[in-house]
Amino acid sequence: MEVILIVLPAFIIFGIGYIGQKKIGFDRNSISTAALYLMYPFLAFETFYTNPVTIDYFYILIFCLLLMVILITLVNVIAKLQSQSKSKSSALMLASVFMNSGNYGVPIILFAYGEAGADFAIIMMVIQSLLMNTVGLYYAAKGSSTADYSVKDSLIKIGKMPINYAVILGLSTQFIDIKLPEFLMQAVNMVADATIPTIMLVLGMQLATLTRSVVNWKEVSTIFSIRLVVSPILAFLLTMMLDLNAMLSSILIVLAAMPTAANTTMYSLQFDTEPQLVSYSTFVTTLASLVTVPIMLWIVGAVS
Repeated sequence: MEVILIVLPAFIIFGIGYIGQKKIGFDRNSISTAALYLMYPFLAFETFYTNPVTIDYFYILIFCLLLMVILITLVNVIAKLQSQSKSKSSALMLASVFMNSGNYGVPIILFAYGEAGADFAIIMMVIQSLLMNTVGLYYAAKGSSTADYSVKDSLIKIGKMPINYAVILGLSTQFIDIKLPEFLMQAVNMVADATIPTIMLVLGMQLATLTRSVVNWKEVSTIFSIRLVVSPILAFLLTMMLDLNAMLSSILIVLAAMPTAANTTMYSLQFDTEPQLVSYSTFVTTLASLVTVPIMLWIVGAVS
């Protein structure tokens, strides 16, 4: 019951965005652009500025990189077998590879493992944020149906994203040990705290525009299977291979079983990379996680 109560606020915010779009109607692209270019950089800076870099970063970084590479390879194979278009294969990549390890995963781990576990979850959130803001953005730009981005164009697009400079700035201030004035951090924290709810509102708005005819259930089921079933299995094998301690292994497996990251909806909207498929997959996997996450917590608890 406690796990459901942790997830419930997310669905309330989705519902607010859904109702607002149905009753009022908003320019979703403008809100998405504001979140991506104005708000998300503050969240990235705050995350990297406030979380000390430790040796655990290295182990979790290796885990995240290996898991991402394997999932990308798997999605590429599936996309080729299904003869998917560039846009569809990029959407599959966004929705299948990148999990909601932040605003969803961290509270779950905090509830299940306490403060010590939450520290590991925050480290993974930071690393996943970095991967999503580079590799994720690359696939979002690559799959754009409104502009034909080459690999070079996609990389240039990533280079122009303010969020990457926010990450560099956040790490730099930490390594150089620069302490920002409290009044400045108050402004940063206010914008950062509003970022995730804004992204979730955008997802709710996007869900309000969905029609059954444009959602291919075969593609949704593929994303569902990879995100909620295949990913935690791969995570289990990777933690065994890396010989991580029991607590860290359990946390990484549970986080690997999180639903599709809400940020992927924002990226897909920004670049018009099958936003209907990505947003619906985010909603379906998040809804299913009400059942799958408690099961995963029980499984890792029994195994460890």
